[in-house]
Amino acid sequence: MVTQRLTVGAVDLGASSGRVMVGHLADGRVDLEQVARFGNGVVELPSGLHWNLLGLYSAVLTGLHDAAAQHPLASVGIDSWAVDYGLLNGAGTLLGEPYAYRDARTSRGVKTVHGTIGFDELYGRNGLQFLPFNTLYQLAAETGLTGAGPRDPQHLLLVPDLLAYWLTGRQVAEYTNASTTGLVIARTRQWDRELIARLGYPDGLFPELIQPGTLIGGLRQSVVEEVGQSVDVVSVPSHDTASAVVGVPMDPTRAAYVSCGTWGLVGVELPAPVLTDAARRANFTNEGGVDGTIRFLHNVMGLWVLSETLRVWRARGASADLGTLLAAAAELPAPEHLIDLNDERFLPPGDMATRIGEWLLERERPQPGSDVAIVRLIVESLAEHFAAAVRRAAELSGVAVEQIHVVGGGCQNRLLCQLTADRSGLPVIAGPIEATALGNVLIQARAHGRVGSLAEIRAVVARSFDPIRYVPRR
Repeated sequence: MVTQRLTVGAVDLGASSGRVMVGHLADGRVDLEQVARFGNGVVELPSGLHWNLLGLYSAVLTGLHDAAAQHPLASVGIDSWAVDYGLLNGAGTLLGEPYAYRDARTSRGVKTVHGTIGFDELYGRNGLQFLPFNTLYQLAAETGLTGAGPRDPQHLLLVPDLLAYWLTGRQVAEYTNASTTGLVIARTRQWDRELIARLGYPDGLFPELIQPGTLIGGLRQSVVEEVGQSVDVVSVPSHDTASAVVGVPMDPTRAAYVSCGTWGLVGVELPAPVLTDAARRANFTNEGGVDGTIRFLHNVMGLWVLSETLRVWRARGASADLGTLLAAAAELPAPEHLIDLNDERFLPPGDMATRIGEWLLERERPQPGSDVAIVRLIVESLAEHFAAAVRRAAELSGVAVEQIHVVGGGCQNRLLCQLTADRSGLPVIAGPIEATALGNVLIQARAHGRVGSLAEIRAVVARSFDPIRYVPRR
C-alpha cells in the first residue's frame, strides 16, 4: 500500500555543531536530508564559558527558511544537549547568554547542594549519576534567584525549550530533557517540588512538563514571516540522547546501546528506574525516555578527548587528518596501559595530549611514543570504557545483553567499533549515524498518526538503513 509522504523538519543541536534536517516518511521507510549545517561552541567571556545562543537561534531560523523553501513542512521538532538553560525575567526576556556546562563555576554549586542534601538521598529521588554540571548544581552557583525585580530570573527554560519559546511564544519543559536537571522525581516523572523548595529555588522557575509528541504551538507571526511558512512546533525527545535511543533499531530486551558523539552514552532501555545502592555506586543514571521508558546509562567522555586533541594539533600547524591517524593507529599493538577518560582534567577544552602525558606520568606509566600512539591510546581506552559500561549495565539491570548498537558519529569510527566488539566480546551493530535526527523525525511522525509504538518506529529505522556488523576478534 502506497502512503502519502510526510515531511517534517528536525532541528538537531550539538555541542560543536547544529543542523536543520528534513525527514521524509512514506511506505514504511524514512530518509533524511540535511538542509543546513552550522558551527556551535562555547565563547569565553569575563564571566566564564557561555553559549552563543542568539547566534544559534539565528542559524536555526535561516535553516528553517531554507527547509520551508524546498518542502511544505508538517511540523518541526528541536533537540539539543542537556542540562544547560536560559533564565528569563517576568516579561520573558533572556537575562544573558546561557552558561556552558564546562564552565568551572559548577564546582561551587556541588558543595552547596550536597550541604543541603546528601548524594545518597538525592540519587533515591532523581536517579541521576553524579555529574558536576547537572542543572541543579549549576543553579546553586547562580545569584539573584530569589529576587522579584524586573531584572531578576522568573523562568528557566532548557536550551531546546528556550528555542521553542522564541519560535512559538509558549514556555514548556519537555520531560526527557527535564529529567537530566536533577529536579524531576525518577519514579513519578514530575518536578520534585519538595527538593526545589529545600534548595531554595523559586517554584515558579519551572514550567509545565510535557511529553514527547505534544503540540507546543504554531510559529509566532514574525517567525512565520522570516521562515516563509506557518508550521507547528511539536515536542520531540528534546534531549538528543533520548531522540537517539528512539532511533536505535534494537530489541531492548537483549541489546545495549552506545550513542557516541562528544559524549558516549552507554546503557540499556528499561520500563522503570534502577535506584539501588549498587547503581548509585556505579554512577549509573536513570533518565527519562519515550513512553515511560528509562534510559539506564553511564556517561563516558566520548570522542571529546580525541576531537580536542586533533583541534590543538591543527592549531599548531599539523595536518592531523583523522582518517589517516586512525588507519595508522589500527596497525599498532594494543597499549599496555589505558587511561581514565572520565578524569575531570579531560572535561575542559585544551591540550589533551599534554594532559594524557601528565596522567600517565603521575602513575609512572610509559608515555606514548608518537601522535599515532596517542590516538590509539585514546580510542582503545574509550572502547574499554564502553565495554565496561555495557557489562555493568547488564549486571545492574538484569538485561541479558547479546549485542551492542553504536549510533551517532562514533559509529563511523571503524577502529572504535572493532575495539568495542573485541573488548566486550559482543557483536557491535554500527549505525545509523543520524539516530538523533531519526528519533526527532519519527516522534513527529507519530504525532501525525503515521507510526505507533517504539517497536514500530525502530522497525521503520531498520528497514531504512543498513548497519555494519563488527564481530569480536578475541
